[in-house]
Amino acid sequence: MYKIKDYTYNQALKYGVIVLPSKKKNKKVDVYDKDLNYLVSIGDIRYKDFPTYLESHSKEYALKRRDLYHSRHKNYKKGTAGWYAKNLLW
Repeated sequence: MYKIKDYTYNQALKYGVIVLPSKKKNKKVDVYDKDLNYLVSIGDIRYKDFPTYLESHSKEYALKRRDLYHSRHKNYKKGTAGWYAKNLLW
């Protein structure tokens, strides 16, 4: 099971959502609105994210990985799973 990092909790506060460990088998995080209405599940457990890179590599390397992720994932409509993944996990 994926342990949600402080970075993701802080990002969730910034975007006005609540994050909890996902109930879906292959996802990291379930995203809810302030009334605890389910929105989306994000983050494939098979892949790392920005806070995971920060724990296991240098900050410089993690920032490079984040820049590469952002360059590949530019055009998500606000509120979609991709948008939440980009903004909460990266």
